[in-house]
Amino acid sequence: MNVILFDDPAIRINLMPFTFTRPVSAIRVGILTIAEKWEKWLMAPTSFRTESYLQQKFKLIQTTDNLLLNGAICPDQKLVDTLKALPEGYFLVHQDILIATRNPSDAMSESNTIEYPAAFIMIDKVWKIFRENADQIRIDFKLITSGRLSEPIKDKHTITYNPENIFLEEGVYIRGALLNAETGPIYLGKNSIVQEGAVIRGAFSLSEGSCVNMGAKIRGDVSVGPYSKIGGEVSNSVLFGYSNKAHDGYLGNSVIGEWCNLGADTNTSNLKNNYDFVKLWNHGSESFESTGLQFCGLLMGDHSKCSINVMFNTGTVVDVCSNIFGEGFPRNYVPSFAWGGSAGLITYKLDKALETAERVLARRDIKFNDVEKNIMTTVYELTKESRVWESR
Repeated sequence: MNVILFDDPAIRINLMPFTFTRPVSAIRVGILTIAEKWEKWLMAPTSFRTESYLQQKFKLIQTTDNLLLNGAICPDQKLVDTLKALPEGYFLVHQDILIATRNPSDAMSESNTIEYPAAFIMIDKVWKIFRENADQIRIDFKLITSGRLSEPIKDKHTITYNPENIFLEEGVYIRGALLNAETGPIYLGKNSIVQEGAVIRGAFSLSEGSCVNMGAKIRGDVSVGPYSKIGGEVSNSVLFGYSNKAHDGYLGNSVIGEWCNLGADTNTSNLKNNYDFVKLWNHGSESFESTGLQFCGLLMGDHSKCSINVMFNTGTVVDVCSNIFGEGFPRNYVPSFAWGGSAGLITYKLDKALETAERVLARRDIKFNDVEKNIMTTVYELTKESRVWESR
């Protein structure tokens, strides 16, 4: 059975800015991306059905037996068992949500539809990435570590609580840290680093090649993707990968995409002074919508950056490839390819943005190839209308 993860168009829009540059199922929540979860649960490779400009990077592979699966849904055992038994030509739905279909030959109708009765986790809003992160770390931890032995912690100055809930992959370097896994598992990926004086409370995931800097305070429910740096005070947040929040400053109830950098002493507010529900910019409605959450911080798309001492207000969305600097709070929605801050925004010229991206990737020995350039160029064109100052 060939697994294809498809983007539901309405969900994809709701998950912007992260889905400007990736399919829905390439979003990280927990230790793994949604696609990686399905590969492990189904023990099969996955491919993607997504927007045409993303398809060259995120390949679509089709065979004679294709299971098309909603890329926003996280797996669990009951759902996996149901999908494995799904007959050819049938659609699996839950109320008005299409979960999956196997080799469809006709349009969906009552005769070829199976109603799935159970609840499941679906990442269809950006804030669900951090809201579901703690539970997904626990599920992924059990999946990844089952039947395996952790590498030992050999440093005598590192203190652990509930060590059976801590797992180290090969090559982990750790010195003089405190790991408290009483509140959730702690997973340290291959060749990751935990420096002196770091205090980490589970649930926590540190992916391959990433680093927790000296004196960091990780308050739990945090996922750090591959080849990233994390420091300062962090709570209930997800960094997708190749991003840095290396310095002091607070990051809470937030999601940071790839190739982002938060300057020293960057701080995010995650609670309004009046304790009201937080509103977030939604690309589908092109308006601010209530999340129903009291705690919500910064949602930052790929390749965006901010300078030292930037302050982000509660519920701020920064789209792709923007550069934020200056004193005061920037606005709660910063569109793609914006340059500036509270004093005003201008356009971050495409050629300059591409030059910077090429330099940033080169620092990790990754080539900024034509596929990546085409994605960023397309996003630049797609988001022109959101840069309202260009039409003034």
